[in-house]
Amino acid sequence: MTPPKSDPIHPSLVARKIIHFDMDCFYAAVEVRDNPELRGKPVIVGGKPGTRGVVATCSYEARKFGIHSAMSSSQAYKRCPEAIFVGTNFEKYRAVSSQIREIFKRYTPIIEPLSLDEAYLDVTGHELYATEIAKRVRAEIFKETALTCSAGVGANKLIAKIASDMNKPDGLTVVTPAQSERFMGALALRKIPGVGAVTEKKLSAWGFNRCSDIWPLELAELERQLGRRMATWLYARSRGIDERPVKTERIRKSLSAERTFSEDIHRLAPLKEAIHVICQKVSASLIKKQLKGRTVTLKVKYDDFQQITRSLSVGQYTNDGVAIYELACQLLQKTEVGERAVRLVGVCVGSFESGGDAAGETGVTAIQQQLI
Repeated sequence: MTPPKSDPIHPSLVARKIIHFDMDCFYAAVEVRDNPELRGKPVIVGGKPGTRGVVATCSYEARKFGIHSAMSSSQAYKRCPEAIFVGTNFEKYRAVSSQIREIFKRYTPIIEPLSLDEAYLDVTGHELYATEIAKRVRAEIFKETALTCSAGVGANKLIAKIASDMNKPDGLTVVTPAQSERFMGALALRKIPGVGAVTEKKLSAWGFNRCSDIWPLELAELERQLGRRMATWLYARSRGIDERPVKTERIRKSLSAERTFSEDIHRLAPLKEAIHVICQKVSASLIKKQLKGRTVTLKVKYDDFQQITRSLSVGQYTNDGVAIYELACQLLQKTEVGERAVRLVGVCVGSFESGGDAAGETGVTAIQQQLI
């Protein structure tokens, strides 16, 4: 099914030329590059098996066993005992990421890094076609770093990002404005960034599986089923509409720290001690960046990997460690801590007041401490 022919092509489908680059298995690829003996083998970058570590990323050979990022290293080992586990080296990954970003800058200053291995480029108005730029960038990355990346070219960030995932690894997918509606129509709703497993299940129960399933419905009808916010968002995204600009600076929305324990914590006292240390770290970072927030969020992951968050907003902005700790302790009372063993705990401060160092080049919004 296609949208009514009377519908004009949305401006976001014709106004810009966006490329999304995504490095292939970045951390693992860097490790394999630097140690050729790992080539062709299942490589897992992250914590060692038998510890509380998790998988940061893994090679495609390891992914064949169902291993993925954020999986516990112990579970990954059970799925693939012959896998080679390599510890993370973020200093090295950041150096390679900076090298790749310098290649991006040869073609446009409008770059929005999403992480060390992923970025949007706006090449609107460039003398070269976006497809040609994507080809040249990929070739230069391989020549200068010996690493491959996948790229998606589209009229906006949404389509470019989805396209970059269509032909991995080492692939290039181009979606022209004229192809955008057909491209989106055949797409599973789960492919839209932001539609997770839970949302997919709900949508499927209502008979919505592909983007084109949404098109026959009027927005008001969709709102009755999904609610106004979700309906408005999905109505646009299912049609490939995305007006977000590529931002060279991303606004920091929160700052957090967390700790993964080497052994499960069963008692309240040592957990409070850990939270106190975390709050002091968050406070120091907020003060350094001249930020104050009014919303504190406590994250708890129990020993069965169930994760919950509890938040509290107050009237006064703060970056004081004692105040943050007191709020975190209030939130602790709304959890099952003390009754259930805890694997991880984290504290986040958000809802910043205007001003301060709220923007950052990479948009990193969390400082994580993982003891694995």
